[in-house]
Amino acid sequence: MNQMHIDRAGMACTLQDLGRYGFQQYGVPVNGPMDEWAHRAANALVGNDEQAAVLECTLTGPAFHFGQDTLLALTGADLRATVNGQPLPRHRAVMVRRQARIELQGAASGARAYLAVRGGFATEPVMGSRSTYVRGHFGGLDGRALQRGDRLPVTARAPGSEPLALARTLVSSGLDMVAAAIPDGATTHWATPLPLHEDGALRLRCIPGPHWRAFSEVARAAFSGQRWQISAQSDRMGYRLEGQALDKPDLPEMISEATAFGTVQVPAAGQPIVLMADRQSAGGYPKIAYVCAADLPLLAQAAPGAALRFVVQSQTQAEKLWLQCEDHLHTLRQSALRCLA
Repeated sequence: MNQMHIDRAGMACTLQDLGRYGFQQYGVPVNGPMDEWAHRAANALVGNDEQAAVLECTLTGPAFHFGQDTLLALTGADLRATVNGQPLPRHRAVMVRRQARIELQGAASGARAYLAVRGGFATEPVMGSRSTYVRGHFGGLDGRALQRGDRLPVTARAPGSEPLALARTLVSSGLDMVAAAIPDGATTHWATPLPLHEDGALRLRCIPGPHWRAFSEVARAAFSGQRWQISAQSDRMGYRLEGQALDKPDLPEMISEATAFGTVQVPAAGQPIVLMADRQSAGGYPKIAYVCAADLPLLAQAAPGAALRFVVQSQTQAEKLWLQCEDHLHTLRQSALRCLA
């Protein structure tokens, strides 16, 4: 079986598939990728099922090599990846020669990169998912981030199922890697992001939450009218925002309710928290808004210290954005399959 050998660990590199569903009632988080678009695109580029586990690397990446020639794709943040010192193309399927040293360094842009390999990583699923939950110490590889010396098994492919054109080109070229043509739309995000605000802040679309009207008009205006900054106390569980505190809403004591990726909660201190991939299964803070699913990947690529602003839209507009995303991903998948044929 092919294996990925970790020669140097990155800051926080974990295996993630699309998530662990069906267990939130028992207090088990969904987990999964922070940037779902980059995850799904990486799998599409190498011809995988979109549920296949990929490696999520945050801010700095690992150095590694494979025991066999391997087809891979790197999406998301630009971690200045190289193969034996030569730049590794992003957003493309790349066949890399066995034993070639692949290095992902510090982020030049974005916060999280996603590495998919043909067939996916073959660690043992936990509750039907290979996603890593570091706080719970399960999933992925022993429930933790990668360490130097680790070996990740790669799912074996049936004989003759590899993209033979790229494999033959690699053998005949004598090069360390060969890349497929760039599929249409592979280099762009699945939804056209809103232009940055004049102050440089990322603009995120959101829809009003169930407690929107319980907040005062002043608080609602402050939520959508001011510049928020992502706190250093942010992680895969939630992004804490810093800015002018929002007034407490007019609500009786609340009971805990189920949470969703992108929920914007407002604790008593008035500083919002956007719940992310490793969110708790339930929460009792007022929910002022939900970040549109189409824009969550943009938020996932924002590092602590980044500024953002919220743009309130309707449910209908949010659903239209999501359908555009799915259409874009379908086009990318079909283009990738043609490139690998």
